Amino acid sequence: MFIFGDSLVEVGNNNYLSSIAKSNYFPYGVDFNRGPTGRFCNGKTFVDILGEYIYKLDDHNGLPARWKSMAVLVFGSNDYINNYLMPAIYSSSYNYSPPQFANLLLNNYARQLVALYGLGLRKFLLAGIGPLGCIPNQRASGQSPPDRCVDYVNEMLGTFNEGLHSLVDQLNRQPGAMYAFGNTYAAVGDILNNPATYGFNVVDRGCCGIGRNQGQITCLPFAIPCTNRNVFVFWDAFHPTQSVNNILARRAFSGPPRDCYPINVQQMTLFS
Repeated sequence: MFIFGDSLVEVGNNNYLSSIAKSNYFPYGVDFNRGPTGRFCNGKTFVDILGEYIYKLDDHNGLPARWKSMAVLVFGSNDYINNYLMPAIYSSSYNYSPPQFANLLLNNYARQLVALYGLGLRKFLLAGIGPLGCIPNQRASGQSPPDRCVDYVNEMLGTFNEGLHSLVDQLNRQPGAMYAFGNTYAAVGDILNNPATYGFNVVDRGCCGIGRNQGQITCLPFAIPCTNRNVFVFWDAFHPTQSVNNILARRAFSGPPRDCYPINVQQMTLFS
């Protein structure tokens, strides 16, 4: 499995990059058996768990490595959180309307996917963007009541997610290609709208953070996180807990088309 993405699927490469954003310190990794590794989570990420599901299938079929391998791509969130939604620093929101910005991202994304296909990869999981207006960082911005998501942020993501869904249909016309769209927005939205169904009761703030919604300042070195992490949807100002990652991985792996379209990861893995 090849992982291309942002901090939602970071496994430690960021430790070796020149970056302000770091997570190689406690309490990150508090529930991970190796402690802090650079994962922006209390425990396992979405791709850690997805990889465990795939490994259990143990069906290699004697295919060349590049054919049986899968690329998981998780992009887009940072383009909004750390660019488009920061007009005091970046001009993108002045230069592009929300649909124009989404289409700019999609066009760049499509070029990279075509390049990966040209290198021999054939199986791709493309994760959509979740409801960013509901993360503690955005709730803490003061643009909505503390117990409400920032609706306009969520609304602007529709063009990107719908476009990525359509892009999957287009790319699946390539010979031998298998692309799937992971409906992150719907899956996380379901958790937020029905938290008790999944065992959660804290949906509006981070387990580790400072300020309004524990999201104005994200998890600092040696901060004391919440002790009941299993009932929190969000670990810090931006990222979900391991408990949420478990649900997202399961839905991508074996969920119906509304979760993973047009086929899920299990079906894609077993298809030779």
